Amino acid sequence: MNVLVLGAGIIGTSTAWHLQKLGHNVTLVDRQADAALETSFGNAGQISVSYCEPWASKGAPLKILKWMFDDTAPLLFRPQFDMAQWLWGLKFLRECTDAAFMRNVKNLVALGAYSHETLKTMVATTGIRYHRLEKGIGHYFTDAKAFAQVDASASLMRTLGVERRVVTREELLKIEPALTPFAHQIVGGTYTASDESGDARLFTQGLAKDFITNGGVVRFKQAIERLHRADDQLTHVTLRDTETGERESIKADAYVVACGSYTAPLLRAAGVSVPIYPGKGYSATLKILRPEAAPDVSVIDDTRKCAMTRMGDHLRVAGTIELAGLNLDLNTPLAQRRCAMLTARVEEVMPGVVDTRSVADGGDPQFWCGLRPATPTNVPLIGQTAIKNCWINAGHGTLGWTHGAGSGRALAELMSGQTPRMAFDFYNAR
Repeated sequence: MNVLVLGAGIIGTSTAWHLQKLGHNVTLVDRQADAALETSFGNAGQISVSYCEPWASKGAPLKILKWMFDDTAPLLFRPQFDMAQWLWGLKFLRECTDAAFMRNVKNLVALGAYSHETLKTMVATTGIRYHRLEKGIGHYFTDAKAFAQVDASASLMRTLGVERRVVTREELLKIEPALTPFAHQIVGGTYTASDESGDARLFTQGLAKDFITNGGVVRFKQAIERLHRADDQLTHVTLRDTETGERESIKADAYVVACGSYTAPLLRAAGVSVPIYPGKGYSATLKILRPEAAPDVSVIDDTRKCAMTRMGDHLRVAGTIELAGLNLDLNTPLAQRRCAMLTARVEEVMPGVVDTRSVADGGDPQFWCGLRPATPTNVPLIGQTAIKNCWINAGHGTLGWTHGAGSGRALAELMSGQTPRMAFDFYNAR
């Protein structure tokens, strides 16, 4: 079967790679000059099966209201004159029940475990190097009340087969001594030895190269303008060369839409509505000044809901979510405050370890933002759309890197008439 995969982030590239392994002829398309130059570019780098919890929970609405006017809040809802945002929000509220939370977390953990095992196989097969650290993920708390509630989350993960354990401050410092300067504020934490970290961009670009080496076709610098539909079939896709402006039509037997947050408007124009809304996230990549004092274990700051991950000679700190539409501006006052919050927190936790100076002061912080494609459930949409030959693999929110390998494999299996070996509610609009 000839398959056209639209979008070359971790999700689309993984899908293309797995389809190729199952014997299909695959063309991978992206508007950028290489794979993983948008949402997969600058994330926190965590393969965090133990943190696959949905945002929607019984206590989420009150938290969001509390955070609405705090520019440094982990999740920031900025109301827009955008019907898609409000419809998404209403669906989100419907998921804020205990029953929905349990259903969603089971799906997320099942996909996470399946994906992690798949990633290990892919790494062994390809030999891709991507600053991989198999040293687990630590989560530290500075609020005693929040820490007192973590045992329930850890217990839930253990029930689902993920060994996330609660640790004392002293135990956490032994696991990751880089937190010692901040020890006086830490009240305890959790640690999951089976989780890991690495650079999603490097992995995805390596995977794209392997795909090409084995006969796959990649069309970079091609903007996806329109899906053309006749009855219940896609007939072709219009591409536009981002350099020349020239347009062309490309046909396939089957199509996969894996365009992250842009999946929803692209499908909407073809008559298919999917509940995906962009969540703007930020990161800062900072030069390590003192390698001996930098962390080897990727850590999560519970107060700021940001993650800090070592990637070679740099530290990546990433976090926060803004539900404010398709906005990638880094120069707004709000964006600058959120970027400043990330560097300030690193300096507070690990003083002098990384170069947090601004450009004006002689530093070289690499700030970035990306649009995380979020569903109200946080469960990604993987499966067949209402258009017979059109499939979707999108909506992974903050867990694209965690779920990318398995999502690609699962969709490739579904398209090949196979049944993925996991308990997961696949998307099927037919």
